[in-house]
Amino acid sequence: MDELLDALDLLADSGLEGIVTWLVRIVGLVALLAGLGLWLFTEMGLLVVPALLILVGLVLLVAPSVLLFAAELA
Repeated sequence: MDELLDALDLLADSGLEGIVTWLVRIVGLVALLAGLGLWLFTEMGLLVVPALLILVGLVLLVAPSVLLFAAELA
């Protein structure tokens, strides 16, 4: 966890935190939409893959804000 916070601190110092945050959020949104699309528009008997995509998408949408907040506190 310390290495991740150090990397976020380095990004904050270089001014690239906004770009990286939005890239992670876009990837999360794409994963969320892909999971919803698989769940709603296909006849998959096993719903593990859509559920995992939805979960990963939600985590990636929330994680940048939480990590940057934790980096500011440290």
